[in-house]
Amino acid sequence: MSRIVFATGNADKMKEIRMILADMGMEILSMKEAGVCADIVEDGSTFEENAMIKAKEIAKLLPDDIVLADDSGLEIDYLNKEPGVYSARYMGEDTSYDIKNRNLIERLDGVPKEQRSARFVCAIAAVLPDGTTRATRGTIEGYIGWEPAGENGFGYDPIFYVDEFGCSTAQLSPEEKNKVSHRGNALRAMREELSRK
Repeated sequence: MSRIVFATGNADKMKEIRMILADMGMEILSMKEAGVCADIVEDGSTFEENAMIKAKEIAKLLPDDIVLADDSGLEIDYLNKEPGVYSARYMGEDTSYDIKNRNLIERLDGVPKEQRSARFVCAIAAVLPDGTTRATRGTIEGYIGWEPAGENGFGYDPIFYVDEFGCSTAQLSPEEKNKVSHRGNALRAMREELSRK
């Protein structure tokens, strides 16, 4: 049985991925755990393009495995969908998310709630051992709050609020978040794709 190797080094992301794909009955490894180290230039203009670039590069090194990669980010409508595909690199890759989150809140100073609409987007790309590729997308709609809140989650979670829950995604338990998150939705769609193969 093939393994699933996920093209990420992000431990938080791997935790979510393992929880969501747990029932596939396959070993799920990060690329580091699979012994792969690659510096991949993500120069696509969409989340899907970037995810596929990563998956294809890692698949060259691990041809017998199912390789998955994701590209995800935050789109804020009032800011012309920024930071978008540059979410991880926004304000520089080494800038802390505390600083990034504060900056986005400041840029929305005085903007009313109805114009603070935003969404998390996640695209997942898969390259199968036979060379075929698949791609799925998941989103979650919300808005940018006025203050960061919550200790769960990571990245932009503390400033991303969902009306349905009346709180930020960083205030949800990991189980609650995985049920509704952009990554959860995209991974569940990919799980369906892989089970059909």
